[in-house]
Amino acid sequence: MSAPLYNRDILSLAVATAEYLPLPDAAYHASLRAPLCGSRIILDLDTDDAGLVKAIGLHVEACALGQASAALLARHATGKGLSDIRAARAAIAGWFGGGDDRPDWPGFDLLAPAKDYPARHGAILLPFDAAIAALEAQVARA
Repeated sequence: MSAPLYNRDILSLAVATAEYLPLPDAAYHASLRAPLCGSRIILDLDTDDAGLVKAIGLHVEACALGQASAALLARHATGKGLSDIRAARAAIAGWFGGGDDRPDWPGFDLLAPAKDYPARHGAILLPFDAAIAALEAQVARA
């Protein structure tokens, strides 16, 4: 029997997005929407001089899985750069596409029940897409 799609751990992560308040004065912002499910995210991001994430703020309008993914991104993005976030996003998408290896992103094993629900994949990838968009804006300014 597979694990329930929405469980206590996922719901706990979902509410954890409240720990990452929007950062209106952040240097970089991304606002994205997942076309399939309509999830939305506004991500605010600051980087250090090396281009690594030093702060993230979130406003997430998504299912609990999208919110949980956003919380996992925010918790573990500090100190990571564009290539790290791109690699994580590629690993997640590959795993969703049928790959056997779970993504090497801390806590992502909690989202394993969502692998069998393709309609939820966009919401889960959305925070990573927003972080990539924000970090690409940082690179474009450099």
